[in-house]
Amino acid sequence: MKVLLTAVLSIMLAVSQAHAGNHTALKSEKDKVSYSIGLNIGNNFKSQSVDINPDILAKGIKDALSGSKPLMTEKEIQETMTAFQKEMAAKQAERIKVAAEKNKKEGETFLAENKKKEGVKTTASGLQYKVVKSGSGPKPKATDTVTVNYRGTLIDGTEFDSSYKRGEPASFPLNGIIPGWTEALQLMPVGSKWQLFIPSNLAYGERGAGREIGPDKTLIFEVELLSINSNK
Repeated sequence: MKVLLTAVLSIMLAVSQAHAGNHTALKSEKDKVSYSIGLNIGNNFKSQSVDINPDILAKGIKDALSGSKPLMTEKEIQETMTAFQKEMAAKQAERIKVAAEKNKKEGETFLAENKKKEGVKTTASGLQYKVVKSGSGPKPKATDTVTVNYRGTLIDGTEFDSSYKRGEPASFPLNGIIPGWTEALQLMPVGSKWQLFIPSNLAYGERGAGREIGPDKTLIFEVELLSINSNK
């Protein structure tokens, strides 16, 4: 409820600025902060298609700040907000479902074409890989920690992560990463560099990861296995 109140207060700030017109002067740092918060939260609500009445919203905020008698009882407010939150959760679930279905179909189409390309191999799990450089070192076990350089992209080429850009390799326990990586790295000798094409069920699945990796996204990685740190 506290988070929701903060959001509503912020929207009210944005609404107030909008009613005042585009030429409203931001005369102090407080004005700038107020406007920035209002604009950001207002855009967030807009992106989620929240249907509100700006005038009634402002009325509610003003009544709260002035101590005026609310137009609704506390029980009515709680019931209204519970219903609203359930409605928003249902809408979010539907958006995720639609996005997941679209992403999965696009991924399956991509992988079906990609497996036909020269040098691409497909394992029994559906993982696809292409050897860019062959290494001659040992292969890690599932209980090992490995040090790698990598670059991750979506199938449209959008980069979402890169150890190369950070300027240092990363270390991961093989039993603590996505299944596609766990499988592929156990096949790679140290010194190898492979390109991995990972179906969504071997990546982050329906949950996705962060803003860039949506639900059921197929991922592409360039992975260079630098060393193995055995966990004894």
